[in-house]
Amino acid sequence: MTDLTTVAELGGALAAIGGAAYARHAHPAAYWSTVGLPVSVARLLASYSSTMDACGLTVEPSRWRALAVKAITRREIRPVPPRRGLIRPTSTGLRIRLRLAPGQEPADVAASAERLRHAWGVHAVYVRDVKPGVVELRLVGFDVLRKVRMPRRRFDGGLLRVPVALREDATAFVRDYRAVPHELVLGATLSGKSMYLRNLLTGLAAQPVVLAGIDCKRGVELAPFAARLSALATDQNQAAELLPVLVKEMEDRYDLIKSRQGFAPGTPDELITSDIWGLPDCERPAPIVLFIDEVAELFLVATRKQEQRRDEMVTQLIRLAQLGRAAGIYLEVCGQRFGAELGKGATMLRAQLTGRVCHRVNDEASAKMALGDIAPEAPFAACAIAAERPGLAVAGDTSGGWSRIRTPYLSLSDAAATCRESAHLTPDVPALAPFRPYVPPVPVKDSGPVTSPYPVTE
Repeated sequence: MTDLTTVAELGGALAAIGGAAYARHAHPAAYWSTVGLPVSVARLLASYSSTMDACGLTVEPSRWRALAVKAITRREIRPVPPRRGLIRPTSTGLRIRLRLAPGQEPADVAASAERLRHAWGVHAVYVRDVKPGVVELRLVGFDVLRKVRMPRRRFDGGLLRVPVALREDATAFVRDYRAVPHELVLGATLSGKSMYLRNLLTGLAAQPVVLAGIDCKRGVELAPFAARLSALATDQNQAAELLPVLVKEMEDRYDLIKSRQGFAPGTPDELITSDIWGLPDCERPAPIVLFIDEVAELFLVATRKQEQRRDEMVTQLIRLAQLGRAAGIYLEVCGQRFGAELGKGATMLRAQLTGRVCHRVNDEASAKMALGDIAPEAPFAACAIAAERPGLAVAGDTSGGWSRIRTPYLSLSDAAATCRESAHLTPDVPALAPFRPYVPPVPVKDSGPVTSPYPVTE
């Protein structure tokens, strides 16, 4: 009987270990909530002081504190670590705030992030500056980019703000057109660039925003969203006709803003504006987001006549990038490669694109074109993206910050259905009416007779 009990105990222990190992690989979120979180909290509480001392994040105590310790406890005076706040567990990790000791700065803690990760047994540690003297440590318990799940907390960021991907620190990557008007998205074939565009477009479809597209691949990328698009150009000829209309719309909006600036003495300050966001709601035109897929197709030419048309289109794109923000016109430029070799005006256009998102690329030069002028280490992070992880990208902006993100999977049928359901939100822009794509009517299924027929009996 004793042997059977021993075997049962060993079998139960082995089953628990095996189940935990399986959950850690297949269901990391569940493993973290049940096993990883308690273990990491215990490690942090037990080794906080020693870990901070080993990382060089402790300082000598103040003179009054040293005298008090000597007088009361007569213990050896030890260096003091940063004061720790409450530990706040999350579904993906931990959050903890530290009050820095005199003489410390957030860069000191960020330099020891890798050491803290190994000491506390978590996947990654990120440092955020909260206010002077206080930093927040965000401990991530597992690789959140392996299987993307957007935060459950309902996001209501306002107009032109769309949570489009997940950052490596388990926070949402929000595309904010008011803060970053124009963006360049690069990526090789099957890198996830189209998935990023799909999530962004469907997020904007639920807002009263004018969506226009230029897709020189005969419209195969943007045509499924035709129900929500106000304009769609599927080749260079149509793009050459659409861009002047957008420039004219931009000029008309500037005229509207200028008419508001002709204020008389005593006009309230809230009526003085330099962009459309200062106009009254009844006068403000709807913002326009222009999606350009495979921008290189607009630069390629074969004859001198096409070269003239290319120069005109590039000039109009540069004007939209330079002047469009105040008029509420924003650009989302996508392509596999973008650089000076495309031709005249390419570098000038890229300089106007503040936001940068680089998926997996075929060469290092492409990553440097997207991120080289932002941060020297960002192109190397983009080149390290594996082909087995489509949707993984490096996002940055001209402020110098960058991070890894990954877009959640969204099927084309679901995205198209979302655009059809949001078709009633499409603002009316008379100038874009000739470019409105044709949307075939959805066939109605025959539901059959209301009542079942009964056979005639004699």
